[in-house]
Amino acid sequence: MSPYALSMLMSSLAMGTIITLSSSHWFLAWMGLEINTLAIIPLMTKMHHPRATESATKYFLTQATASALLLFSATMNAWMTGEWTIMNMNSYTPTTILTIALAIKLGIAPFHLWLPDVLQGLDMMTCLILSTWQKLAPMALLILTSHQLNTTLLTLMALASAIIGGWGALNQTQMRKIMAYSSIAHLGWMTLVISFAPNLALLNLMIYLMMTSSMFMTLMALNATNMNKLSVSWLKTPTLAASMMAGLLSLGGLPPLSGFLPKWLILQEMTKHHLGALSAVMALSALLSLFFYLRLSYMISMTSPPNISNANLAWRKKNNMSLINPILIVLSSMLMPITPMLLM
Repeated sequence: MSPYALSMLMSSLAMGTIITLSSSHWFLAWMGLEINTLAIIPLMTKMHHPRATESATKYFLTQATASALLLFSATMNAWMTGEWTIMNMNSYTPTTILTIALAIKLGIAPFHLWLPDVLQGLDMMTCLILSTWQKLAPMALLILTSHQLNTTLLTLMALASAIIGGWGALNQTQMRKIMAYSSIAHLGWMTLVISFAPNLALLNLMIYLMMTSSMFMTLMALNATNMNKLSVSWLKTPTLAASMMAGLLSLGGLPPLSGFLPKWLILQEMTKHHLGALSAVMALSALLSLFFYLRLSYMISMTSPPNISNANLAWRKKNNMSLINPILIVLSSMLMPITPMLLM
């Protein structure tokens, strides 16, 4: 792809998200989401492969449906209340339609089926953008309207996302599909707490973005797209493989890593609202996710492919790893000690 076209598309992506984040009018927010969608589709098809074209088509159809629903809910709300402001959405029907529209955009269960298929057909860099940057604008709208949304509907979707996100990845061998199901599970935790404590949902989103970014950048550096390639990565770059193991365990939510922090705080918040049974189910669903993260950690650190005696180390090429990756790895594994500062 031409550098000029790439820079234009990336700036459009940034602009679309910024427009949505800074708007208080539904039409501007919808316009920002549309710019976002239209900017990422050429990035998805830059690989010139039928699988990439299929992914772009699936993504376009789901996002167009979600955008139409969002505009419909905003129009219905304007018709009922006479206002287009985001913060004023009190009617039951528009808020329900809005919740469904944002769930489709984010890939929250039961509207999650497009996400693993779309990610599987893309290169790692586009997967990174789709799993991180593209979540910002819809999640911002969800946080802005969280006090007006139907809590029961959000809780049911959160529970379904956490269970499906853990269950779906158990039999996967492709890293992109595993990361897609990981994203669905994390979105479930964010959706659960969003109507009780939006600041915790925002903290969870920040930590999720750091962990997922470091994971995709490490996978790019290791050139690992499936479990077989991941198992030989220790021989190529032991340091990077060890840091990836820490990142995986952080995604699984093991203490004392950063990933444990949002889960702990969310479960604490749920028990404060006398939702102990729901907290227990969410905690048990996290064990499903933890299983496949542990499986990947075991594969990357404690197994090595059969080698002849004089070839203990694989041929090591120089890794062109970005400087931001080590910073993200440190942040995604060592934020626990500064928990009080993050909660201020």
